[in-house]
Amino acid sequence: MKAALAMMMVAFAGVAAADDKPSLADQVPITVPFELLSSRHMAVQVKLNGKGPYRLVFDTGAPMNLINNKIAKDSGVLDPKAKKPAFSLFGAMGAQEVKTLEIGDAKIEKIPTMVIDHPTVEAISAALGPIDGIIGFPFFARYKMTVDYQKKELTLTPNGYVPGDYMEGLMNKMMNAQNESKDPKVLVPGGLWGVSLEKDADDEAAGVLVKAVHKGGAAEAAGLKPGDRILTIDGRWTDTIPDAFLAATFVKAGKSAPIAIRRGEKELKLTVKPTKGL
Repeated sequence: MKAALAMMMVAFAGVAAADDKPSLADQVPITVPFELLSSRHMAVQVKLNGKGPYRLVFDTGAPMNLINNKIAKDSGVLDPKAKKPAFSLFGAMGAQEVKTLEIGDAKIEKIPTMVIDHPTVEAISAALGPIDGIIGFPFFARYKMTVDYQKKELTLTPNGYVPGDYMEGLMNKMMNAQNESKDPKVLVPGGLWGVSLEKDADDEAAGVLVKAVHKGGAAEAAGLKPGDRILTIDGRWTDTIPDAFLAATFVKAGKSAPIAIRRGEKELKLTVKPTKGL
């Protein structure tokens, strides 16, 4: 089964905040140790509001951060006297704000988290030792990340992206669902790339495959050809279709960006300049 993405339309208004990001060259990489659990999860030591450290799973598939009630109260994320709602599922206390979250030298202020005694986290904790929650998208989306499994280290480089509040967005969507128009929505692109990508589910090679290059587009002008593998866009890894989509959104229309590709046995560097959309 193949996932495909037409990168003719990638720079949407929803990611406009990334346009003002600091230059990648100015960012200093941060190295963070992790523990590889027998379940193959990565566990990291986390401080919340200066308290801890607490042992949390670092999960790049999690859409939100999650902590249990115990450390939420211990760290001051929750009032120690806070009582669970009468009909709270798994002791859920809802979305809360962490004033400071630290993983090694990486420090984020005012980051949202869910407070819940999640049964899956409790099961992992019972089997593998104390696990107090999950670090997810609101944290790792802010960094370009490299994982060294031999050294058991994460290298985090700030990318200038500040994700929105996932839970707030989800709740707003649910609340407004009944009032939304049934008319189809049309996404208007801010930048046109003129290339289609694909990657097989069992394809473990680096990069994504160029399926088609559209005549007269920015990709053709850059020299891309069908069969090329795009390895990075503007220094950001593109090992999956979502990775490529996200990397492309950081490139402003009309601005040039370097891309690294593999063509046969050779690695080449090209420069692409997406054209302005509608």
